[in-house]
Amino acid sequence: MIATALLAAAGLPLVLVVMAKVRDRTQSSGQVALGGVITFTLLVVLGVLTLTVLPGLVAWVLVAAVAAAVSVMLLAS
Repeated sequence: MIATALLAAAGLPLVLVVMAKVRDRTQSSGQVALGGVITFTLLVVLGVLTLTVLPGLVAWVLVAAVAAAVSVMLLAS
């Protein structure tokens, strides 16, 4: 449960960063929306898998990977 909450907390800024990167590269609002929807859907699927079928170690590795991705993307921009 805690891993899923942390995944969501780290994932929501990831959605925003992905949308900003798509906007910078394409200047297309349709592409920005599509990037946001894909990232959010992937985040929801990972959250559901974390709650239901993934073992604890895998869930925490996912949380660490998402947090690392957000950190790198925020530092790079």
